[in-house]
Amino acid sequence: MTSITALPITDLAVQSHCPYCALQCGMLFGAGSPDLPASVMGDPHFPVNNGDLCIKGWTSTELLRHPKRLTSPLVRSRGELRTASWDAALDAVADAIIETRDAYGPDAVGLFGSGALSNEKAYLLGKFARVAVGTANIDYNGRFCMASGAAAGNRAFGIDRGLPFPLADIVDAEVILVVGGNPADTLPPVMQWFDRQKKAGGRLIVSDPRRTATARAADLHLQGTPGSDLALANGLLYLAIEEGLIDREYVADRTNGFDAARRSALAYHPAVVERRTGVSEADLRKAVRWLGSAKSAMILSGRGPEQQSKGVDTSQAYINLALALGLPGRPNSGWGTLTGQGNGQGGREHGQKADQLPGYRLIEVDAHREAVARVWEVDPASLPRKGLSAFEMLDSAGSVGGVRTLLVMGSNVAVASPDAGRIDQRLRSLDHLTVCDAFLNETGSLANVVLPVLQWAEEEGTMTNLEGRVIHRRRVARPPGGVRGDLEILRALADRLGCGPKFAFDDARSVFDELRRATAGAPADYSGITYERIDRERGVFWPCPGEGHPGTPRLFADRFAHPDGRARFLPVADRPAGEEPDDDYPFFFTTGRYKEHYNSGAQTRMVGPLVRARPRPIVLIHPTAAQRHRIVNGSRVTLESRRGRIEFQVEVTADVRPDTLFCPFHWGGEHAANRLTNPALDPISRMPEFKLAAVRIAAVEAGEGDPS
Repeated sequence: MTSITALPITDLAVQSHCPYCALQCGMLFGAGSPDLPASVMGDPHFPVNNGDLCIKGWTSTELLRHPKRLTSPLVRSRGELRTASWDAALDAVADAIIETRDAYGPDAVGLFGSGALSNEKAYLLGKFARVAVGTANIDYNGRFCMASGAAAGNRAFGIDRGLPFPLADIVDAEVILVVGGNPADTLPPVMQWFDRQKKAGGRLIVSDPRRTATARAADLHLQGTPGSDLALANGLLYLAIEEGLIDREYVADRTNGFDAARRSALAYHPAVVERRTGVSEADLRKAVRWLGSAKSAMILSGRGPEQQSKGVDTSQAYINLALALGLPGRPNSGWGTLTGQGNGQGGREHGQKADQLPGYRLIEVDAHREAVARVWEVDPASLPRKGLSAFEMLDSAGSVGGVRTLLVMGSNVAVASPDAGRIDQRLRSLDHLTVCDAFLNETGSLANVVLPVLQWAEEEGTMTNLEGRVIHRRRVARPPGGVRGDLEILRALADRLGCGPKFAFDDARSVFDELRRATAGAPADYSGITYERIDRERGVFWPCPGEGHPGTPRLFADRFAHPDGRARFLPVADRPAGEEPDDDYPFFFTTGRYKEHYNSGAQTRMVGPLVRARPRPIVLIHPTAAQRHRIVNGSRVTLESRRGRIEFQVEVTADVRPDTLFCPFHWGGEHAANRLTNPALDPISRMPEFKLAAVRIAAVEAGEGDPS
C-alpha cells in the first residue's frame, strides 16, 4: 500500500489556518526547520481575522513536537496499552470490525467523528461507515454543538449555514442581539467586527445568564434565568406585535405561517415573561425597540439557547422574531449561529452525521441516496438508513442491541459527553474501542487500540468556517516518524475489509474531487470549488454549483431554500427543561468555555502557557449564595447532581445570578463538569441539555486562597 502523497516543505512563509475554532483564522508560518515553523503570525490579508489571533492560535505550534505526542500505535495487551506495529494495530481494528459484524450485524459497529476533521476526512469517514462497514451508526461531536441551530435553520429556511452572510457584515448592522454566546472568549478575533460596529454607532445587546466578557461590552445585558431563552424570544415577539414593529410587507411577501406564530406569541405578556426570565419589562421593551426600529439588525445565537432539550424550538423562536422584523435576506441583517468547532459547518455537511449524506443530502430520502450511490458506484439499497445520534450511540455501547465495537476519530468523548460518568462506564463495556488521536487523552486511555495521527499542520485539506467559506489548510511542518493520516488509516482499514478499490485515493485533493461530485446539485454544493480557487480567492462560499459560479457569500436575498422560496414561521411554546432546580437540588448549573482552552481540552491542556493561565476549572458563585453557604474566594466546594459529584475551587462574583453556578467543561476526571450535566435530548436535534442541570452544594472546605 502506497502512502498518502505529501506536499513539499518550502523555505517560504506558508499561508494556512488555525487548528481551533470555526473562525479558521488565517495564519502565516515562517520558515524554520522542516519539523517546526520558526514563527507564526496572523495573516493580515485573510478577511476573517485580518491578522488577529487569540492566545490559542499564537501557541498552537507547541503541539507539533510535544514530548507527549504519540508516535507509535498502541494495542492493549494484558490490561496495558503497549507499542505495536502499524500492521498489527490495523489488523486488530479490522478483525474487531469483522468479528462484531459477523456476530451482531453491521449496526453493532459504530463510528464517532468530529467537527475538527477536514471536509475530506468527514466525507471519507461517512463513506467508510456506509460502504466498507455497512453500519447506520455513525455520528460526531457536532451533535453536541450545532445540531439544534442547524435543525431550526433547515426547518425555517430550508438550509443550514451557520452564518448566511460574511462576518464583515456585522460592522454595518445597527443593532445586534447575541443570545447565549460569548464570542469574546470563544471566538476572540471576531470581536474586531463588533468593535467596529460599536465605533460606527451600532448597539450590542447580549442575552446571557452570566455577565461574560461579551456582555460587559454590550449596551444592554439581558441576564435571564438559564433555560428561559424561549420564553424571552416569544416575549420579544409579543412586544414587537404590540408596538407595531412587524414588517408586514416582508411577512406577506416572503414567509408562511405567521398567524400561528403570532397567536402562540400572544400568550407571552411581558409581565409573564419578566417572572419567567428575570428580565425586566423595561429592558425587554428597550431591546425590541432597538431591534425593530433599526435599518439593519442581526440576531446571533450561541450554544446557550441551543444546548437544551428544547433547543430547536428555542432557536426557532428567535428565527420567528427575526422573520417578523423582516431581517433575513436584508443587507447587514438576519439570523445566524456562531459555530464553535473548527469544521463544525463542513463536518455536518458531508456525511458523518447519522441522518445525512454528502452535500447535506438526507439519508432517508431515496433520491438523495441514489445521487450519492451513483458517485460511490454502489446499489442505493445497500446504503443503511438513519442510525443513532451521538449520545444515543455512546449510551448503547456494550449493551444488547447496541454498539459493541467503536472507532473514535478526533473526539474526546469521555470528557465531551453529558453524564460523563455514565459514558465512561459504557466505553469500558465495549468489546473493542479504537481511538485515532495525536495524544493519549481520557478516551484513548480506555481504548483497545490507539492509532497516532497527523496534526493539523502536517497535512493538507479543506475546512468550512462559520460563514460557509471553504478554506485550504496547507502542510507547514514535517510529521514525526511513525504517525499516519486519518485518510490513510481509513484506506488501510478498507483494504482489510475488502473495499480497497473504493478508497484508493492518493491524497486529500483526490478525496475532495470525489466530494465535489458527490455534492453536485445538493444543498451544500461544492462542485464548483477547487483548491486552486480557494487559494486564489481567499476561500469560496458554498453553494457553488460550477467553476464559473462566484460562490454565495450571502443567502436569502431573493428567496429561501424551500421549494416555494418562502421562509417558515413555526409556533413554539416554552416548556420546562429536562431538569429544573428543586428543594433537593436548588441551583442551576451551566457550563461554558475559557478563552485559553478549547472543547475537551485534549489539545490545550498540553500547551504550557495555556495551562499556566488556566490550570483548573473554577466554579463561579454569586455573593448572596456564597454568604448563605459560608463560601469565600478560594473555598473548595463539592457540587452534586443526580448523576455525579465533583469538587471545584470557587470564585465569588456578581457576574452570575444568585440561582446559578457556572463552570467550564474543558477537563476530565476529577475536574469533569460534564459528570454533572444532563443527557436529556431535544426531540428533533437529539442535542443533549448541557446548558442547565440542577445541582446542590454538598460540602464546603477551606481552599487554597483567592483563585485570581
